[in-house]
Amino acid sequence: MTEAAPPRPLALVTGASSGIGLELAKQFADNGFDLIVVAEDDELDAAKLQLQQRGAAVSDVRADLTQRAEVERVVAAVRGSGRPLAAAALNAGVGVAGRFSETDLEAELGIVELNCASTVHLAKRVVQDMVARDEGRILFTSSVASQAPEPFQAVYSASKAFVQFLALGIREELSDTGVTVTALLPGPTDTEFFDRADATDTKLGASDSKDDPAQVARQGFEGLMKGEASVFAGSVTSKLMGKLSAVLPDAIAGKSHKPMTAPGSAES
Repeated sequence: MTEAAPPRPLALVTGASSGIGLELAKQFADNGFDLIVVAEDDELDAAKLQLQQRGAAVSDVRADLTQRAEVERVVAAVRGSGRPLAAAALNAGVGVAGRFSETDLEAELGIVELNCASTVHLAKRVVQDMVARDEGRILFTSSVASQAPEPFQAVYSASKAFVQFLALGIREELSDTGVTVTALLPGPTDTEFFDRADATDTKLGASDSKDDPAQVARQGFEGLMKGEASVFAGSVTSKLMGKLSAVLPDAIAGKSHKPMTAPGSAES
């Protein structure tokens, strides 16, 4: 009698309808994982189909993660699957570009709710379950923007600094367990982020040299599976820029970023 194949491990990916999140989900699917994918928008249906075509069993959860009850609904879906969660990619995030004195307050509070509060909330539940089993892998999508102040993206960069320090702090706490934590730090990537953040009129948003989200996701997945602490992902240039930002004094780094993120700078 032929032995049954071992069950595929299960991964959770938030912000999985497009961009880096969808590419991360593809990496999991291509490497033998089944998936629970989460997003708020209608693109999730097409993403689910793409992932199923890669051989993964996929459950989708349409959820607004700025709402705590919706985060708990995602947790319930994971726990209700009846399967241990082998990996989680906490990737959902948004940005708002512009002068802080002029940007919309509700939009920026939404950044804090999604990028920070929901990440803490979901990470808490995932970590609790993984620590109870003494096994699991967690990937937080941070950003090179976490490494220095970003004029005209002040709240976004601050939120990603929060995510970065959260990931590294939890990682150290769990260093004596079977749970690993990795932070993914992409540079400017060719996704819907700049359109949604209203940043297409900046030099950064208009640049033709943005990184391929598939490359970023592959490097992030590989770093996660190796248990690395931080993965500066994308092109060689993006990686170097991210690491340089990390060592420059904040005031100098902030000034150097300003010409790239200023509204209307794409035309100058």
